Amino acid sequence: MSSSSQSTEPVTEERDIDIRTSTEPGSNTVWVRTGSEQEMDLPSSPSSSGYAGEGGGSTSATTGSAIEIEHDDEIEEEEEQSRIRNQIDEISITDSNTDWIPGKRHQDEDDGSISWRKRKKHFFILSNSGKPIYSRYGDEHKLAGFSATLQAIVSFVENGGDSIKLVRAGKHQVVFLVKGPIYLVCISSTEEPYESLRGQLELIYGQILVILTKSINKCFEKNSKFDMTPLLGGTDTVFSSLIHSFSWNPATFLHAYTCLPLSYATRQAAGAVLQDIADSGVLFATLMCRHKVISLVGAQKASLHPDDMLLLANFVMSSESFRTSESFSPVCLPRYNPSAFLYAYIHYFDADTYLMLLTTNSDAFYHLKDCRICIETVLLKSNVLSEVQRSLLDGGMHVEDLPPIPQSGAAHLGQHMHPSDSPERFKDPHHGIGGPAGLWHFIYRSIYLDQYVSSEFSSSISTRQQQKRLYRAYQKLFASMHDKGIGPHRTQFRRDENYVLLCWVTQDFELYAAFDPLADKALAIKTCNRVCQWIKDVENEIFLLGASPFSW
Repeated sequence: MSSSSQSTEPVTEERDIDIRTSTEPGSNTVWVRTGSEQEMDLPSSPSSSGYAGEGGGSTSATTGSAIEIEHDDEIEEEEEQSRIRNQIDEISITDSNTDWIPGKRHQDEDDGSISWRKRKKHFFILSNSGKPIYSRYGDEHKLAGFSATLQAIVSFVENGGDSIKLVRAGKHQVVFLVKGPIYLVCISSTEEPYESLRGQLELIYGQILVILTKSINKCFEKNSKFDMTPLLGGTDTVFSSLIHSFSWNPATFLHAYTCLPLSYATRQAAGAVLQDIADSGVLFATLMCRHKVISLVGAQKASLHPDDMLLLANFVMSSESFRTSESFSPVCLPRYNPSAFLYAYIHYFDADTYLMLLTTNSDAFYHLKDCRICIETVLLKSNVLSEVQRSLLDGGMHVEDLPPIPQSGAAHLGQHMHPSDSPERFKDPHHGIGGPAGLWHFIYRSIYLDQYVSSEFSSSISTRQQQKRLYRAYQKLFASMHDKGIGPHRTQFRRDENYVLLCWVTQDFELYAAFDPLADKALAIKTCNRVCQWIKDVENEIFLLGASPFSW
């Protein structure tokens, strides 16, 4: 099936702007307005800032919005490419993130640096006046000219009556997200789908709202040249941590949250004490272990969107001050109310486990502190915290533990499987590296619960580079399955030199599975059935059941 994807935004509001670049030196660039009958040949002109294009070309634009293609032999040096590629790939994909150092990266770079141009994925935040607010790489002050260029491109298209979404230049995608006076831009050559990159920009904007709320727009209304950078001072680690999560956290594109595996009794004990606290006036009470939920309780009729949970957890985990002492901080939940602050009481019980209590009352610190003491007492008495640490050591679901599949019956999704205690399940001559039938990894998302579970990586995809590649393959598969232009689809089977990918979507769940590239299709389908049965068998331990679904 085709994996091509297109925007889910209303086509009457926005149109794609495709840039087609000639490979001949000195040639002009043609801007094509998709959905419009007007084409413009724009002459090339000198530029003060540029971005490296593919194949040795650098694509740049002046404030006059012209695009110039220059050839630079120096950029094509294979040794330099290899060095930069290795630097970019030095990112941990594991949940622990122990090998990744948060904070601003490569601050000495600017848009004139060859190494800066070679970065595979940039993120920029700027104002509608062209002032830089945040850049993933380099010094924002040194990138003022480049930010002005991006602002000029947006203005050029808007002056023509369009809204810019996407620019393609060689293998690069330049994705724009305009949120009132705030512009967000991603420049990527990672071959991620447009929908994924757009969603990442939405999350970055949401992280801004967590810190400042949507009322920041009023400051720009009073002063069009307002500089919001001081208001975000010290939050570089928050944004860099969120961007890093785009390479390892499925929640960033599944829009669901995951739970720490625990026994049903342990999770019930944690949930019971949180429910008592919620009944005393707390809006949301959440017990977390890193980015995974232990238990979550909300006040009646209050819904917490998984994206808000992701952004709030990222804000807490990437801020060192929260780890050193109990804190009471204003936060905004964009999906709950983007224009108002809530107040979060945050306390770490140990290096991994922390409590978040959210309220609308700005004077509730001492009340929430008393609530925390009560919660901590119950958690210690019921051994919840020790069980959390044990679960961290044991890890999640391992494909090697999947009961082998039977060898008879038709290969179709949804078929009945032998029970886990059947002697037939031990007959599996196709069990190789990983799980049965060459299963390497899977992600299962419960649509009703807004929760997902992801298996641990098998030895076949143990390196960070392999894990990132698989993660991005899942992103493409997800975008393809949910592409409204050609779908949505129910099943999809793909095979390439890296792995076999199988996706199955029903009204109740979505399953994404990766197999050995030589895996048999019929056995892969049977294995997916067994994965679904396995998850059903242990759902009390891997999902937060009994809680009302988060509808929005």
